[in-house]
Amino acid sequence: MSPSAVAGLRLELSLVEPVLRTAAARMWHSDTGLPGRYQHYLRSMHQVIRASVPLMERAAARCETLPHDPVARPLARYLRVHAEQERGHDDWLLSDAEASGTAPGKLTGTAPPAHVAALVGAQYYWIEHSHPVALLGYIAVLEGNAPAPGLAARLARETGLPPAAFETVRLHADLDDGHSADLDRLIGGLPLNRTQRSLVAVSALHTVAALAELFDRIATAPHASESAP
Repeated sequence: MSPSAVAGLRLELSLVEPVLRTAAARMWHSDTGLPGRYQHYLRSMHQVIRASVPLMERAAARCETLPHDPVARPLARYLRVHAEQERGHDDWLLSDAEASGTAPGKLTGTAPPAHVAALVGAQYYWIEHSHPVALLGYIAVLEGNAPAPGLAARLARETGLPPAAFETVRLHADLDDGHSADLDRLIGGLPLNRTQRSLVAVSALHTVAALAELFDRIATAPHASESAP
């Protein structure tokens, strides 16, 4: 996939990402429901992020069953390295929950709802039944839409929760720009065929739609008007 093809993917995403930004703005709207929405966000994002390393490890393992695929070896190498970079990030969310006054067990003790399973589960399907390169579309969206700088400080100020409750938001704002640049270099250097390029794009567009739905559900949840405990 050439640099121009990477630019094409980013252009496609730029056309639909306003939907994601609008949903995020609704979720982070300043009102009395913000503390409750933040608690919901922690639970939902833990359900998403705890799947990140297993997804990458499974995709890398699938690559290793494709010894004659020119995409597989460099993709597996990237995924193994990136899995180590992401390892433990779900624990950050548990620490944030504890700092916010929520028992970490409330994040780990509930079954993920269908819309979270749809966001993450599509990647398992494509990894197993199409090609593990699909995961790059998912990663491109999650890391290309990092929290805005300053969001953690604003949330702490407006919710009244301690700054320690927003470490994941702050850290991802700092880290994900560099990860996105690494991903663009990888995609630009992979010899993707037309089917694989299409799969990356379809995965990315699905991720935008599913993540926007997740944010919308947080913004409109019945308990969104309640304050945090």
